[in-house]
Amino acid sequence: MDNIVKNSGDDASTVVRWQQFSVPYQFPVAFVRGLFNPANPLFADTVARGDTTKRHRCFFIIDEGLDGTALSASIKSYFQSHTGQLELIADPMFVPGGEIVKKDLAYVERMLSAIHSHGIDRHSYVVAIGGGAVLDAVGLATATAHRGIRHIRIPTTVLSQNDSGVGVKNAVNFRGVKNYVGTFAPPWAVLNDFDFLSTLPTRERVAGLAEAIKVALIRDREFYLWLEKNVDALATFQPKAEEHMVRRSAELHMDQIANGGDPFETGSARPLDFGHWSAHKLEALTNHHVRHGEAVAIGIALDTRYSVLAGLLPEGEDERIVVLLEGLGLRVWHPALDNTDRDGRLSILVGLDEFQEHLGGALTITLLSELGVGVEVNEIDSALMEQAMGWLKARERH
Repeated sequence: MDNIVKNSGDDASTVVRWQQFSVPYQFPVAFVRGLFNPANPLFADTVARGDTTKRHRCFFIIDEGLDGTALSASIKSYFQSHTGQLELIADPMFVPGGEIVKKDLAYVERMLSAIHSHGIDRHSYVVAIGGGAVLDAVGLATATAHRGIRHIRIPTTVLSQNDSGVGVKNAVNFRGVKNYVGTFAPPWAVLNDFDFLSTLPTRERVAGLAEAIKVALIRDREFYLWLEKNVDALATFQPKAEEHMVRRSAELHMDQIANGGDPFETGSARPLDFGHWSAHKLEALTNHHVRHGEAVAIGIALDTRYSVLAGLLPEGEDERIVVLLEGLGLRVWHPALDNTDRDGRLSILVGLDEFQEHLGGALTITLLSELGVGVEVNEIDSALMEQAMGWLKARERH
């Protein structure tokens, strides 16, 4: 780009040269069963990406919630079957899942220590296996060690396979503020093994459905209609329906990141955070006893009802959406929504201020104008939002 020259008087001038370049980002997102079956070449081929001149060094960090003994044995067997391509640097490191691993930087520091002690360099691979919180924490460690180490995500929950696993963000909490310390760092690859889903507790499996509903409501009416049609199959975890739900949800999240015009979130709009301003606050109010997906379901119901009250969404669509959420086993109310602060203000509404601080700039909330179409607004009427909460509470009573 040409220099921009601004003259000030006869003797002074300011020269501004704009540095401009682009860096292409691309990584595979695979859906598979039996990822560590020795006969399946996907993992080895993903690591090598055609480079057969050396053995590629890998180190695993695994969610403690998984069957570590069986998983470690499968990984070792796989590497023994692919010794020409792969080298296992050390035994896996295990870390707690959920908000514990994201509570502060302590676990990230342990990961960095392991990366350092094992001599993992920028041409080695750190592979994270676990739920979204573990992927977030490992992603932060790999993004900062050596200014970036190749990182492979293997999501093991519905929520991480259909949403967070395919994203380009990672973060942990700091001084009680959710996702305060983080980076934008695309992974080397995302490998979704559907076999992990059958090991999940029912509650965890149901909670992950909320993000599929969210992205369908803001981006794909046909997918939303498919969710309604297949509510019974999804609620009973029929493999064919569950796999389609995960793949389509992941595709929609990927499309928004790649083509939404703001992959690194430099603006204030966060369409993929539909229903999240209250969800994040509700998680904090319940000390994370409410799962993220459960909180998102309540946030979706709340913002959907508000969309109707604000005249954006036709009357009756809120009822329809709530029926879907409830049909999948998701609640749309929690008693913590009634909590108030010292000034008597509903604590959940403080989440609006915290969400704006997180976004920076103007408050921007995604609401609905129709099924499959999100719309951004910059103001929220607290009185209307309280009415929306009352509507949800009344449903819970009945």
